[in-house]
Amino acid sequence: MRPLAISPEQSALLDRVPNPAALRTLPESELQAVADAVRAEMIDAVSVTGGHLGSGLGVVELTVALHHVFDTPDDRIVWDVGHQCYPH
Repeated sequence: MRPLAISPEQSALLDRVPNPAALRTLPESELQAVADAVRAEMIDAVSVTGGHLGSGLGVVELTVALHHVFDTPDDRIVWDVGHQCYPH
């Protein structure tokens, strides 16, 4: 069995972010760690299920930042392609 990309610490961090609104409560200093955890989780998920990876990985930091700043879902986010919404 291959090792997971996501660490237990990253998994615990994502458990503290149950929805996009929770990102607004985090200090900016934690946002990069959240993005790193999301990226690791995506790699793990796609390595098991298959699917598109590049588009989503390219917008992880953007997605975290948008959810930190904007009041989603009241503020709407429109993605260029559907694969970019995977980090959401």
